[in-house]
Amino acid sequence: MNSGRVVVLTALNVEYEAVRAMIADPEVHWHPAGTRFETGRLGSTGPDVVLGLVGKGNNPAAVLAERAISEFSPIAVLFVGVAGALWPSIRLGDVVVASQVYAYHGGTSEDDGMRARPRTWEIPHREAQIAQHLIRTEGWLHSAGIQDRPQAHFGPIAAGEVVQDSRLSGHAAWIREHYNDALAIEMEAAGVAQAGHLNRSLPVVVIRGISDRADGSKTNTDGHNWQTRAAANAAGFAVALAPYLTGPESNGNPARPDTTRAEGGATFTNLATGNARVGVQAGQLHGAISFGRPADPTDLTTAIAELRNLTKAAHRDGYLDTATYSAAEAELDTAGDSLADKRKVLVALKRFSGLVSGVAEIAAVVGTVIGVLQGLS
Repeated sequence: MNSGRVVVLTALNVEYEAVRAMIADPEVHWHPAGTRFETGRLGSTGPDVVLGLVGKGNNPAAVLAERAISEFSPIAVLFVGVAGALWPSIRLGDVVVASQVYAYHGGTSEDDGMRARPRTWEIPHREAQIAQHLIRTEGWLHSAGIQDRPQAHFGPIAAGEVVQDSRLSGHAAWIREHYNDALAIEMEAAGVAQAGHLNRSLPVVVIRGISDRADGSKTNTDGHNWQTRAAANAAGFAVALAPYLTGPESNGNPARPDTTRAEGGATFTNLATGNARVGVQAGQLHGAISFGRPADPTDLTTAIAELRNLTKAAHRDGYLDTATYSAAEAELDTAGDSLADKRKVLVALKRFSGLVSGVAEIAAVVGTVIGVLQGLS
């Protein structure tokens, strides 16, 4: 079952340390094959996180990303670290979030030269929307406490098997010819993206801080501590992004936590993975909720009242936006006003069910009520 955790992977120790500095209460977790992970909480109030080091190159990154996914069943994977800039408009210290990842070394050798045969992985739509929202609002700068105000960019990243540190080499010309929209270049993102793709399209977000310009100046920029600064900026963006992936705005792919706060402050969370659905998970049920057939219309009235209470709680806690909440309330009003006509109640509750399908506890209760009404018809 999905844990609601986020796995964060890095390739270099400087990247690992940048993320680890933002993890509260880290604890070591050893994989049976010998891979060392650390678990904890991301930021002071963020989600549970698993941190791992994959090393350099797409192949080891793919293997260890697959290992982390299998071991922890995360809700998303963040690949965080540094990269070289390919566009002059991107400054040292800026952050690039990958709209897509090019595995650019694929090709075929023909008599008249090489022909590109790339593989490409795109960021999932919802994660792309969230990342671009953070970029537009610059909210990540405040939440991460970053002072030097780097810019964040959203665009393609090229991932290969060599360190690119020239604008004049044949390798650089190949990149410009076939991948001229790529904003940055590095060596591991394709492997991590492939691992996510093979695990039922688990969301993977690649976040890279710019530590050099891929133009022959890498030794100089490394000497001026740009790897450390760029890694910290990328880690800061990850800290700001992670709560959106696990909280009310997460789309639950492959699994989503649905949390409803009950009376007295207790919180219950339902998790479903794959095609599974959670019926009801709760500590206590308040009110005259019946999971059999209601004996008379009074039971139906009470059930609608309970649905109204659950819907208000979901809206209060951020699991239903205002427009959806208002539409759901209107359908409950229709159902409550139509108790003499079971068909109208059934139609209204079906419409209500479609509006609240993302909140497991409400969906389970309304499903029971609909089943009762269908049995009576």
